[in-house]
Amino acid sequence: MSTILAFDFGLHHIGVATGNTTTRTCSPQKSIQARDGIPNADALDKLVRDWLPAVFVVGLPLNMDGTEQEMTFKARKFGNRLKEKYKKEVVFIDERLTSASAKEEIFERGGFRALAKDKGAIDSLSAVTILEQYFSEHV
Repeated sequence: MSTILAFDFGLHHIGVATGNTTTRTCSPQKSIQARDGIPNADALDKLVRDWLPAVFVVGLPLNMDGTEQEMTFKARKFGNRLKEKYKKEVVFIDERLTSASAKEEIFERGGFRALAKDKGAIDSLSAVTILEQYFSEHV
């Protein structure tokens, strides 16, 4: 059994989800605050210490036609830093439409107020979708 940490990269919040390769279950976690895409180091270290992941999965924001954009490069940089710092494999997953899916789910639960209340929840639900896609493609 291996634990996986998945991330929905953002400039202000980085969504986080955890997964288990045996049960293929995913759970949203508290998002990490970031400043210009750089995560709070203490929060990230604690997350890695607590979950001891075997692999990191990072959502790769692509344009709808599959081309790369500025955020694609920043997400890759984030993933490469994870690999360097923690010496773990990083898998990039196409994340087109994950945020839209997460917003729809939160809206269905509580309308516009729920959407406005917690941006980090949207990011973490997006990370769950990214992780589910990883499971369907790699496990």
